[in-house]
Amino acid sequence: MSAAPGRSQASSYRSARHEGTPVSAEAGAHPGSSGLLGGLALAVTGSIAFSGKAIIVKLAYRYGVDAITLVMYRMLFALPLFAAMAWWAGRGQPALTGRDRLGVLWLGLTGYYLASSLDFAGLQYITASLERLILYLTPTLVLLLGWALHRRPVRRAQLLAMAVSYAGVVLVFGHQLSLDGSAVAWGSLLVFLSTLSYAMYLSYSGELVHRLGALRLAGLATSVACVLCIAQFLVLRPLSAAQVATPVLWLSLLNATACTALPVLLVMMAIERIGPALTAQTGMIGPMATILMGVLILDEPLNTWIVGGTVLVVAGIFMFTRSARQA
Repeated sequence: MSAAPGRSQASSYRSARHEGTPVSAEAGAHPGSSGLLGGLALAVTGSIAFSGKAIIVKLAYRYGVDAITLVMYRMLFALPLFAAMAWWAGRGQPALTGRDRLGVLWLGLTGYYLASSLDFAGLQYITASLERLILYLTPTLVLLLGWALHRRPVRRAQLLAMAVSYAGVVLVFGHQLSLDGSAVAWGSLLVFLSTLSYAMYLSYSGELVHRLGALRLAGLATSVACVLCIAQFLVLRPLSAAQVATPVLWLSLLNATACTALPVLLVMMAIERIGPALTAQTGMIGPMATILMGVLILDEPLNTWIVGGTVLVVAGIFMFTRSARQA
């Protein structure tokens, strides 16, 4: 899962409306100071936790593991957590219909399996900072898919906001391309396809979210993706490839818990307290957190190109979400 807001965050914001989750902050109500601070703390922690995924993946790659093996271990450790989440959210709820099962399988394939596999593959070639900026474009791709598939109108303000965001990504991409050449182009394409895959999930999940609820759907779809990632490893790699350095196992466990399952719960709890709009705004700390961790932990460069591109991306997404709320 990877997390606009982080990927699971984006799913949670959209799902909250369908579930009837309190949206007092969005509706203009003023939660108490303790509730506001608690909600903000949950949202910030969830955003930072989502941001740590790329850092952990880059650290694991230092031990010579490949993307297929690494994503397998992440999903192997995450599977019990998401299965438990689906069971918990589904207690007392109607059983899945045949149509629901097909929908869950499709969303698990497009939204999490493809997105995770492509994202992990792309991180072999680009920095964590650039990867996070590309992932942050998810809401704009959801809008474009809505226009292309359903002829939903796009406002001029949204187009301007998209132009600002994409200019930021192009700025960072162009700088890194001049340094590392075709590897950056290939890695960026893989991560962009990952973002597109998750945007497709968001575009098609509305009906299922309404029937099943955000937490139950996320648990079920991610469990499907976990099984697919494990099956992918068994088909494409010999069992001997599962023998990896011990730090890879610990990093994968940390990724599955602290950067995958836990942030989903934190963001859902934040939405309940402060609403999806304020939670979304808080999620903008994500790219900055990734860049800071990349500099401090991975020794990635920090220069005016990266800072300038990040400012443009975050500003564009802020304009975009504000425009969407005013529509």
